Amino acid sequence: MPAYHSSLNEEPDVRQVGNMSILPIKTKIRGPAPLADPNSADIIDETLDLFRANSLFRNFEIKGPADRLLIVLILFVSDCLAKLGSQRSPPSQLEAGKTLNTLSVDNFPIPGDANFALNAHYAPPQSRVDGEYLRQYLTQVRQELAARLIERLYMDGSGKPSKWWMAFQKRRFMNRSLGS
Repeated sequence: MPAYHSSLNEEPDVRQVGNMSILPIKTKIRGPAPLADPNSADIIDETLDLFRANSLFRNFEIKGPADRLLIVLILFVSDCLAKLGSQRSPPSQLEAGKTLNTLSVDNFPIPGDANFALNAHYAPPQSRVDGEYLRQYLTQVRQELAARLIERLYMDGSGKPSKWWMAFQKRRFMNRSLGS
């Protein structure tokens, strides 16, 4: 059974930095990301919907530039769950939000950096300006992804993260980690 790919691979008129798509997102967080239609799914919704199914796969065929962004975001969700799971007791929703927001804005490698885990599959940005734009875009997307992940983790109102999500804290998509 093949892994699930992004439905946004065929989107027309999408900016690319390196060979990664810069897709619109629904957000209130300031940053360079284009704004998406509030009534349609964006790459963050797609990441959260496909995370658990795709995290079971060791191989992933990249079919387009949106898949490259999807891979980075799935690995970030995996790092978020590992960070929450490494705490001694399950964090409250507020504590988890603070932890993941800090993780999302921490310095992280982008394609082209020496310590980026997937450099073999990603083209580096063409210029320093493009590289800075990509870093700002990914920071904004990571912040929005962390906020939406917290909503899903604590959806039941029990004050504890969902065991159906936390079961994936040790799973590694493609046996990789972003190293956050």
